[in-house]
Amino acid sequence: MLREAAVASRPWLVSPPLDSRSLALRRLIVRGLEGGGRGHLGSAFSLVEMLRVLYDDILRYDPQQPKWAQRDRFILSKGHGCLGLYAILADKGFFGAEHLDKFCHFDGMLGGHPEASKIPGVEASTGALGHGLSIGLGQALAARIQKRDSRVVVIMGDGEINEGSVWEAALCAGKHKLGNLTAIVDYNKLQSYDRTSIVQDLEPLTDKWRSFGFAVHEVDGHDVLALRALLKSLPFESNKPSCIISHTVKGKGIAVAEGNPEWHHKSKISAKELADLYAELEG
Repeated sequence: MLREAAVASRPWLVSPPLDSRSLALRRLIVRGLEGGGRGHLGSAFSLVEMLRVLYDDILRYDPQQPKWAQRDRFILSKGHGCLGLYAILADKGFFGAEHLDKFCHFDGMLGGHPEASKIPGVEASTGALGHGLSIGLGQALAARIQKRDSRVVVIMGDGEINEGSVWEAALCAGKHKLGNLTAIVDYNKLQSYDRTSIVQDLEPLTDKWRSFGFAVHEVDGHDVLALRALLKSLPFESNKPSCIISHTVKGKGIAVAEGNPEWHHKSKISAKELADLYAELEG
């Protein structure tokens, strides 16, 4: 009974199984990991369902015109999870999937952090953590000034929000009542070397964002149906920026990587490890 009550109040404790599309996007991520021989697999895998729903159902964009003025803006502030972003951009036709094979190559387009000047569909160069929300704040203000109905969505890592610049931007967003701005926290509860509760405890996280003037909801970040329903209800309040606390599992989809800090970043990846990753993602 206690377990049932806990799941009812926190449905992200039991995520639905990954479907064929989520597995296919993860295989693209592994393709990039194989191409570069390195990468932040755990950080990318926790993002997949959020990126999938945003690009499948929510954001307005044109892969043939990446700089179309009326597009919505998406910023991956936790730039080290870029393999997840590259996978969905390739899937949507911003560039060919063959570019994943040259991930982190000297003659390749896709680096270890996203670069806006090089990669179609990337709105901001990120990776020095803590800056994405500030950039998104500026873009949301610009849309208001220019009377565009463009929306701005920023995904941050939970470890990333240790950065003070995040909260400076949050204060400003609340002050300006930016209903066109959404902050999503990828709350996988594990940063580079330990659990967030040990490095810098974030709780009570929803109360923090509310105190900065955001309308806040929590969701299972791997539940496609729940994500779609929540994101389609944006903004949660017309005169407030929105915040989504997205409960995820770092390394989601690979048993050995789930919740394992050793998979935060792999500087070397063996042929056997790659074969095992592909095999598990075949479902």
